[in-house]
Amino acid sequence: MIRLLIADDEDLLRGALAALLELEDDLTVVAEAATSTDAVRLAREHIPDIAVLDLEMPPADGLRAAEEIRAELDVPIILITRHARPGVLRRALSAGVRGFVPKTTPAAKLAEIIRDVAAGRRYIDADIAASALSEGECPLSERELEVLRASRTGASINEIAAQVHLAPGTVRNYLSAAMSKLGVASRHAAAHLAWEEGWI
Repeated sequence: MIRLLIADDEDLLRGALAALLELEDDLTVVAEAATSTDAVRLAREHIPDIAVLDLEMPPADGLRAAEEIRAELDVPIILITRHARPGVLRRALSAGVRGFVPKTTPAAKLAEIIRDVAAGRRYIDADIAASALSEGECPLSERELEVLRASRTGASINEIAAQVHLAPGTVRNYLSAAMSKLGVASRHAAAHLAWEEGWI
């Protein structure tokens, strides 16, 4: 029996997915989470055989939850996403994610992928992989990415500065440079675009 943790912030989708996977003779759902924080906590509590995480969960995201889980536990992770951003794929693979699938994947196909991952194999959706191969390079520096990552929470300049250990004026300079490179008018737009591209 393959024991699963299912995490998705949309209750209806999470419940439907759990119910469909429970119909499989060799799969059982031992925990369900609605946030990335709960996903990490429940992974620690239940130590599932596989964690199936939605990429777009609050308060962080499924990839951050995957990184935290993998840092502590040898639990294979499958990420499910509605918006297949190729840049996220590289980060997911470097974090040890074993599966990367779109939300359009039928439950029966996902059950097969879960079995493959449980057997030690990896599954990456072909369309996501093809997009990743043709993706351009990130134009932002590591520091620019760091301040954009911190700004995604809606933090003030002073809060970002404290978090990344820089002066507020330096943070403003990095944010301004990132906005200029990305051709957007606000730091929130820059952070959102960088997130959508999978750079942060």
